[in-house]
Amino acid sequence: MTDAIWNQGYTQNRELSWLEFNARVLAEAEDETVPLLERFKFLAIFTSNLDEFFMIRVGSLTDMAALEPNRRDTKSGLTAGEQLSRIYAAVEPLYARRDAAFRDVDARLAQEDLCRTSMDELDSSERKYIKQYFNTMIAPVLSPQVVDSHHPFPHLEGKVLHIAVLLSHKKNERLGLIPVPASLPPITFLPNDKRRYLMTEDILLAFADSIFEMYDVLEKTVFCVTRNADVPLDDEPFGSEQVDLRKKMERMLRQRRRMAIVRVELSRPVSSHFKECLHKRFEVTDEQIFLSRSAPLRMSYAFSLGDYLSDGRRSRLSDPPFIPQQPAMLPAGQSLLKTALQRDVLLSYPYESMEPFLQMIREAANDPSVLSVRITIYRLASKAKLVEYLCAAAENGKDVTVLIELRARFDEQNNIDWSERLEEAGCKIIYGFEDYKVHSKICLITRRERGGVRYITQVGTGNYNEKTARQYTDVSLVTSSESIGIDAAQFFNNMAMSNLNGRYNRLLVAPTSLKNNILSLMDSEIAKGSDGYILLKFNSLTDIDMIEKLHEASCAGVTVEMIIRGICCLLPGVPGKTENITVTSIVGRFLEHSRIYVFGRGENEKMYISSADLMTRNTERRVEIACPIDSPAVRARLHDILFAMQHDTVKARVLQPDGSYQKKPAVPEPICAQDLLMQQAVSMAREQAQHASEEERGLLHWLRRLFVKD
Repeated sequence: MTDAIWNQGYTQNRELSWLEFNARVLAEAEDETVPLLERFKFLAIFTSNLDEFFMIRVGSLTDMAALEPNRRDTKSGLTAGEQLSRIYAAVEPLYARRDAAFRDVDARLAQEDLCRTSMDELDSSERKYIKQYFNTMIAPVLSPQVVDSHHPFPHLEGKVLHIAVLLSHKKNERLGLIPVPASLPPITFLPNDKRRYLMTEDILLAFADSIFEMYDVLEKTVFCVTRNADVPLDDEPFGSEQVDLRKKMERMLRQRRRMAIVRVELSRPVSSHFKECLHKRFEVTDEQIFLSRSAPLRMSYAFSLGDYLSDGRRSRLSDPPFIPQQPAMLPAGQSLLKTALQRDVLLSYPYESMEPFLQMIREAANDPSVLSVRITIYRLASKAKLVEYLCAAAENGKDVTVLIELRARFDEQNNIDWSERLEEAGCKIIYGFEDYKVHSKICLITRRERGGVRYITQVGTGNYNEKTARQYTDVSLVTSSESIGIDAAQFFNNMAMSNLNGRYNRLLVAPTSLKNNILSLMDSEIAKGSDGYILLKFNSLTDIDMIEKLHEASCAGVTVEMIIRGICCLLPGVPGKTENITVTSIVGRFLEHSRIYVFGRGENEKMYISSADLMTRNTERRVEIACPIDSPAVRARLHDILFAMQHDTVKARVLQPDGSYQKKPAVPEPICAQDLLMQQAVSMAREQAQHASEEERGLLHWLRRLFVKD
């Protein structure tokens, strides 16, 4: 059945589903109710998302089309070549939408004293200033080149802006190239009018004629190439004689810079003749060349553009500031480590602060009773207090083991650098497995107590990244449960011995026990028929076995509600197939990142938080952890998050049987889940400071009364 599941009518291609997700990101940039500077940031996020999609997914499909041209996708029946054609066709209108959104946002920002200006709009004195700026600040760091028989075509770094100039000299055509130096600022403001700025690439484009003054300039454009970044590690075996994994990763990063080009972006239309020159030079087809008529090819400057406005105006054009609050389950001034020895504690980012967790590691580093600290790390911020505290623990004589995943895509160099710093401080560093990324988020503190040991275990859904903890929604459980602590200790022992086949009593651990246990939990709900209930929140669904089991559950009458931010290869609401399944996506101010699994209702409910999405890569090719939630108070907090998501009528989009997404119908009192959870965090922190009881705080009790009838 699996080979022909695409004929069943309830699945879709993952890449096209991802493009639908990024279109929802773009929709935030188009939404006039979103503050103007935030709309600009969503344009930048959409752009960077698309960059990574081409580097990884399109890169992988390009390789597959060459190596396995007849292999078909299990959810859509498409070959890699057919998927690429559909991707290119789907991306083209997204460029047009981005251009339209950029023009709108750019025009509105101009009314707010942030005006992108062209060279044609400058007066004589401004032109003189820009010419001087070019001669003194830009020209000295340029490396222009003419491509001819004596000057071979250079290697072009991926996502680096270049100026391409079609030149003529004595009836011979040549190609001129000017890399835009990364050392230059992306924008330059005019000296006597701090409201108006020029893009650096626009300045270079204007002066290209003078740079190649001995030639006639026929055409010119800004362009950049996107290279395949889906580079596998080489085949050197791990083992006692292995080359250090850090060295292998460094070689892989060098190799990534030289991979094949999978996309070319242009800033302005060019003639068919010029385009043909680019085809030949870059070895790309016409459908791999994309035109961005309005939006800049590089938009990272969007995140700092508001700094040029007055405080009042910047505030008016931005989301209201939000400071992560004191966690509701941890009274201010109390030690998280000591509190967790008494009861389970849940932290909910970014609504609540990550600081108590960091202080727990700091406290453990200085606690004479702490014997060891063990932790898995996938992504860290460029500046990380966590590393500082782990190093302090090692320097204080604690046994500190850090399993750091060097293959966290696009964070490889950062993790290499941190692994060296930790190792220098005396931490024991392990790297995981040759074929399996370690994506789990778990920390174990072991304390000596009354002649024995006591475990404090933290399990989370997101990375120990102090920056993204203010931007991504994640949950983190801290517990002194003996059974979970024993499993966690066994997990770290297995990781140190490269044992993927460990046995655990409470934790579900991929790749051995997570998937089959989730399928078994679904089977238990299927056995209940119409009384069965499954509620899942995660980021992407691609695992074919999970999809088939959810289809089976729907056919058995089980109510299945899923909150999936990104890819969803299952189509809900298909009569006779998935009619009891609903799928909602929320794209908002924060990136929805938490993974929460619920099976059943009431006393028979089983709940987990996890690092894993229901994707084949997570369930079969990564080391992931799902942790059961035993505490009624923690369950209630997690249900509050789920309840808010289920009742969002502002940012929620509902997946339709045809793969499109629709807004929920308008209601008299619209609810934005993220706004609600921010308000709740502030309210609960205030009420906690006033010593209100858990019952009095209510945890969204007023909202429940609004929606849930007796």
